[in-house]
Amino acid sequence: MKVININEKLSLFSDHWHPHIIAELNGQAVKIAKLKGDFVWHDHENEDELFFVIKGTLFIEFRNDTKTIQAGEILVVPKGVEHRPYAPEEVWIMLFEPSQTKHTGNVDHDMTKHTIDSI
Repeated sequence: MKVININEKLSLFSDHWHPHIIAELNGQAVKIAKLKGDFVWHDHENEDELFFVIKGTLFIEFRNDTKTIQAGEILVVPKGVEHRPYAPEEVWIMLFEPSQTKHTGNVDHDMTKHTIDSI
């Protein structure tokens, strides 16, 4: 067991849309990322995805709605629901999802990270 300082971990990188694993439990990965700009439309066929906003305002667009998530709030996107996160200003987030979840789902895009680093 070790205490993890989230702000310290966030200070270790500056790239956007590149999640980093900071812990794992029960087959779930706890990931942090910095977001800015537009991401790709995608879904996760078999996994729900939990977004916890640490800093900033995250928008998640759905085909018929857009949700706004502020610092201190969470949103769970159910499996199979197509979505596109975007952030006009830098946002810091934490994600909880199964370890095998690819951050662009089944979409292979130039933003896809094929390996997720642990920090």
